[in-house]
Amino acid sequence: MILASPPEEDQKRELWLQHAAGMILFQNMKTHAIDGISDNTSEETRKKIIKGIDDSIYGLMMMMDGVCGTLENEEYLVRIDSKIILQKKGETVLEINTMDSDGMCMGFHGWKENDFGEDPVIKKME
Repeated sequence: MILASPPEEDQKRELWLQHAAGMILFQNMKTHAIDGISDNTSEETRKKIIKGIDDSIYGLMMMMDGVCGTLENEEYLVRIDSKIILQKKGETVLEINTMDSDGMCMGFHGWKENDFGEDPVIKKME
């Protein structure tokens, strides 16, 4: 599978880019974590482990959206900024600061069910 071309319309392109980021996170984090579950694990325990994996990914999404994840005192603030960047031939064509939206948290529930939007994020290799 390879990346599909993004939609031309700005609003659709931004949503598509968020879905692409969700796919990257789920393919890399969730798949990696599930692959680490022993084959000898009972089905009940496996379901609990997968729920823990999903809860952890959702926690990351909340940090990416700026819902939580800062440390501060009267003078200083430490936060993690998160950007999703679309490049075409090495040039940035769209950059989304996820701290400015709730898109990652909103997308999570669909991504968990392998729903990555109306516009395809990936296509089969030709």
